[in-house]
Amino acid sequence: MSAPLSKSDAPAAHAVPSTPHPVLVLLPGLALAGGLVIIAYALRAVLNVGMLSPLVVAIFLGMAFHNVIGTPKRAVPGVKFAMRRILRGAIVLLGLQLTFTQVRTVGLDGMAIVMVTLVATFFVTRWLGRLVGVDAKLSELIAAGTAICGASAVIATNTVTRASDEDATYAVACVTVFGSLSMFLYPVIAPLTGFDAHAYGLWAGSSIHEIAQVVAAAFQQGQSAGEFGTIAKLNRVILLAPLVLGLGFFATRKARAMGTGGKVEAPPVPWFILGFLAMIVVNSSGIIPATATPVIATVTTVLLAVALAAMGLETDVRKLKARGWRPLALGTLSWLFISVLSFGLIWLSPKLFG
Repeated sequence: MSAPLSKSDAPAAHAVPSTPHPVLVLLPGLALAGGLVIIAYALRAVLNVGMLSPLVVAIFLGMAFHNVIGTPKRAVPGVKFAMRRILRGAIVLLGLQLTFTQVRTVGLDGMAIVMVTLVATFFVTRWLGRLVGVDAKLSELIAAGTAICGASAVIATNTVTRASDEDATYAVACVTVFGSLSMFLYPVIAPLTGFDAHAYGLWAGSSIHEIAQVVAAAFQQGQSAGEFGTIAKLNRVILLAPLVLGLGFFATRKARAMGTGGKVEAPPVPWFILGFLAMIVVNSSGIIPATATPVIATVTTVLLAVALAAMGLETDVRKLKARGWRPLALGTLSWLFISVLSFGLIWLSPKLFG
């Protein structure tokens, strides 16, 4: 007679595999993206280049890591979480850097120039994309990044555009290159324009891509130009909300119109943009202490950098190369358009607004 089976000898089929906690699943990817952000800030400090946005450094570090070493499989869940959830949270927090008072500071004529430049750049860039032969989704991302606020606008717009990670990365790289060119060229051109500090600041704020680039370019012409340029730029950032909500609305209508009787999957409603608007209201109310503003700004930038590092960790350079010269040509045309249109409107503003 055989001996009875002990618990340790029981068939393996009865064993229940342990499921790791969701947080533990996300940790490797979040740690990897966070580590790249730390390196990005360290490089920025060592090179002493304050005008270089950590967002840009983070995405390029992520791309380098992915294409040279390779993103580990176990890091993928955390990377995707950073690209989506952390990104949305950071954009909500971005609203705490803005107030509706800033709109009044720019004035009606200044705000009109900002809005006309933004709207015209967005739609002309999309039209030029069709003309040059660039994919519509990529054109839309380049248009948003150029017209509003660079990398932040690209990744926010992509929540409704639904382009590939490679397209989003290409658009970020594109607007970064041309925004950086403006950052260096505008102060050189400034003495030739005849603009006073107010007009120059408005030109920089209404046409340069990233906030950091606007600050770097505008303050080179003095404190007054720097402050006005920053405020004008923040007014453009406020307009990110209606743009993304509008794109989501029209994308939903288009998806329903193309339905054939079955259930149509509509693009997700960008609720985080409503959160962004809500935070502007909160900040405009004055309940956020002034001492908290720098901390909130730093946290927001770090979270955006983590999201962009994660985007880089999902980007294959070979797919970017396959896009060819056309998107770069589109970025060039869009950059020239917004720079010249903004300049022309400011130059004509005494005649336009009396």
